[in-house]
Amino acid sequence: MPDAVQQEACAKAKELQRAWYGRPLGDIFKDLLHDLRLNQVRLAGVLGLSAPMLSQLMSGQRAKIGNPVVMQRLSALQALASQAARGTLGPADIAAKMDEIKLLQDSAVLSARPSMSADSTPSASDVATARRVVREVQGLLREVADAGDLLAAAAALEATHPQLAQFLSVYGAGRTDEALAHYLGHQNT
Repeated sequence: MPDAVQQEACAKAKELQRAWYGRPLGDIFKDLLHDLRLNQVRLAGVLGLSAPMLSQLMSGQRAKIGNPVVMQRLSALQALASQAARGTLGPADIAAKMDEIKLLQDSAVLSARPSMSADSTPSASDVATARRVVREVQGLLREVADAGDLLAAAAALEATHPQLAQFLSVYGAGRTDEALAHYLGHQNT
């Protein structure tokens, strides 16, 4: 592929990553590498990716993570990195938790619903469960179509099925925080 075409494809992939994950995966992975003091080979191993696949995702040669288990591990690593950045965990604790994360298997959460009353706010546990549900739904949608196709499908459905169109738009092409707010807003309806 000529350099200009390859650069354009990578730029488009990074924009899709920004839409899907909130920012390009290269930035997300670089933060993990720094905060957890990892090299790319170790990060790839914990996530369950090959080192070349990690590199392709970082550079924008590949746009999305299609495996929901990898997404669960990525989410767990981001939470761990947040703890590490705050200094609440020592190096041994971080290493042990990374070993646990590496062992995570697919744990579907689509049937899990936060148990909130109509007048209460969700607990931290409820929000964490809801975030996992939202990310799983996003992963499933993004496995079958890219954001542009999902938005086109939403536009086609808008006149006859507005709620389905909104679902496709919010979960298929929106940011995780928008989808989380949508999900939590529909728990008591």
